[in-house]
Amino acid sequence: MFPTEPAAVNKGFIAVLKNRGFMLLWIGQLVSQLADKVFFVLMVALLENYPAPAGLAENSKYSTLMVAFTVPAILFGSAGGVFVDRFPKKLIMVGSDVVRGLLTLCIPFLPRDFLILLTLTFAISTVTQFFAPAEQAAIPLLVKKENLLAANALFSSTMMGALIVGFAVGEPILSLAKNFVGAEYGQELVVAGLYLLSAGIMQPINFRDNISLNNNQPVINPWTDFKEGLRYLKKNRLVLNAMLQLTTLYCVFAALTVLAIRLAAEFGLKEKQFGFFLAAAGVGMVLGAGILGHWGDKLHHKPLPLIGFLLMGLVLAVFSFTHNLLLAFVLCALLGIGAAFIGVPMQTLIQQQTPPTMHGKVFGFQNHAVNIALSAPLAITGPITDALGLRIVLVTMSVVVVSVGFWAWQNTRKVLQNIILK
Repeated sequence: MFPTEPAAVNKGFIAVLKNRGFMLLWIGQLVSQLADKVFFVLMVALLENYPAPAGLAENSKYSTLMVAFTVPAILFGSAGGVFVDRFPKKLIMVGSDVVRGLLTLCIPFLPRDFLILLTLTFAISTVTQFFAPAEQAAIPLLVKKENLLAANALFSSTMMGALIVGFAVGEPILSLAKNFVGAEYGQELVVAGLYLLSAGIMQPINFRDNISLNNNQPVINPWTDFKEGLRYLKKNRLVLNAMLQLTTLYCVFAALTVLAIRLAAEFGLKEKQFGFFLAAAGVGMVLGAGILGHWGDKLHHKPLPLIGFLLMGLVLAVFSFTHNLLLAFVLCALLGIGAAFIGVPMQTLIQQQTPPTMHGKVFGFQNHAVNIALSAPLAITGPITDALGLRIVLVTMSVVVVSVGFWAWQNTRKVLQNIILK
């Protein structure tokens, strides 16, 4: 069964598309995510103009930049959620966009020193960790419970779209900015403009979170709040179970990002064309999210996450035995549909089951777990594939995914039975 509250008056995407506040949030986060992806492309492009410091090999600059971009997500993923429960959501999101925009504008006016570029990258990535949990906590404030499934379906599809499109259009956007705005500051101006545009779009939203800067809030203690969030997750097994499923999902997608490069070579494509597989998975995720958003009320009692895990496991197993490129793209699309069947319901469940006073802590912890889930497979998947081979890795992932699906399904049934008995 799908353990979220019934969607008695769910009207699919129609209800959320008529919700002005939600639409502003959705468009604003889409622009902000696009800015994040183009910003990273900008940092990579700027490395050519920043000489490596003494003792650092030229090729190591890219790895060092990647570390500066990803480490804040691991270090501060939970810390951002602490502030979400104590400050207005709009202040955090709009403020995060403004700060990132201003920091990006500073780049052309600072010395071309690699350490300075690294510091700015680290700072902007750190600020991003405050935006993500505030965004997730804002959705239940703007959308009725019966429409959360459709709202999350829309968010999930556009998040994947921003991930794919952002990196794809990053270089063309920056090239146009360099040619038409100016080589010295055009690229930075466009990226900063995207952040500031996102802030402007979300400024009119009224989140009604009843949090005021004048309230006497307790002194912020990140460690205490972190432990409080952990205690809540241990107590609410439904939310913990949903978060573990989301973490598994992101682990699989992170590993596939690495494996896609190998798959491209296996199917006769150039390694740099691995994005075709990710794009096909993204299309599938959009289709899956559309199915859930439109027919979620009819699928309410189906074991959607289990179906999603089984579908992903089947695709991973079949992938290692096919050599037809068209079939491979179809399989990637099915993988994306399966991912949507896991991600959208589980995100909806977390939002429905978490009280507003715990939103920041829970979504901050989720942000932290997801960031680790995205980072760890990127580091270990390549060496493991070199040692065992692509087919063994895919089949092993298939077994793990199916096992997690059955475990989560059984665990969810037990938790629901205990709740009913109480």
